[in-house]
Amino acid sequence: MTIHRPQTTAYVRITHQSWTQGRIEGEVRANAYEWQFQWRFRQGHLQVEPSLGRALIREPLSRFLERFDYQLEPGGDYSFTIRAKL
Repeated sequence: MTIHRPQTTAYVRITHQSWTQGRIEGEVRANAYEWQFQWRFRQGHLQVEPSLGRALIREPLSRFLERFDYQLEPGGDYSFTIRAKL
């Protein structure tokens, strides 16, 4: 018997990228939630604001950014699936 976990699609827009500063900034939204993020990839530090719902998105967003960082471009729209219902 297969158990199906709920899924939510998160949509990411990259607003700024600086390889020299080691930083990617953008927006992410999933269902009724919206966040701004800044990822300092050289330090492996991800900042997500506002705090409402941050615990739900931080880990899946971090995995997405680590996996696709070199493919992300400013102005680009991306998406990934979260194995939870937000």
